[in-house]
Amino acid sequence: MPKIGSIRFERSREFNGRILNATITKTATEKYFVSLCVEEDIANNLRQNDGGQIGLDVGLKEFCTDNYGNTIANPKPLHRLNKKLTKAQRKLSRRKLDSHNRNRQRIILARVYEKITNTRKDFLHKLTTQLCRENQTIAVESLNVQGMMRNHKLAQAIADVSWGEFFRQLQYKAILYGCEVIKVPTFYPSSQMCCNCGYKNSQTKDLSVRQWTCPKCGTAHDRDQNAAINILHKALALKNSA
Repeated sequence: MPKIGSIRFERSREFNGRILNATITKTATEKYFVSLCVEEDIANNLRQNDGGQIGLDVGLKEFCTDNYGNTIANPKPLHRLNKKLTKAQRKLSRRKLDSHNRNRQRIILARVYEKITNTRKDFLHKLTTQLCRENQTIAVESLNVQGMMRNHKLAQAIADVSWGEFFRQLQYKAILYGCEVIKVPTFYPSSQMCCNCGYKNSQTKDLSVRQWTCPKCGTAHDRDQNAAINILHKALALKNSA
């Protein structure tokens, strides 16, 4: 490194390519990271997927439910560490400005934030990698996350679940694994339609209704699984009509 010389570091991944530049950053917890910008041929790094098809209905109670009825629990890192975070913030506010104790408490608070961020990123990376590795087609809803954040009652829960980052990771990992992410229109009534006969409820069912029976064909539905099946069906229809 310029003005520093050679330094030792732990490498997080292997790469084959020419290093263009390196950026060293220091976090609030006084850890140092080096980010390498590497020129690689993406054709040499493409991976195979297992060729499956999956529809996902995201939520707040459960992170997502697929069309097979499998549910992924929401880790809720901010919710789980909220008391610890509040306690650390309160202690920091009582420390004298520019004091050693304040700086020490600042680092303690930063570590709590770092724990929340790392827990969320680890969960999202593992889940998105698994989805792209196993499926050729991934169907999701096109959500206006920024608009949903205007609901002050749900804003913190939506920020904690981090749907925007989830969809972002799916998009770029899909390129690496040769799969496709198809977004269903925002106002598609996936949870209000019967996936078996296509019947649509005349009145919108409240979010508290988790189970319902189709009055036309008599099929009993789990709300989230039914929505995931409808999302997949709609995505395949969009794909075939393209």
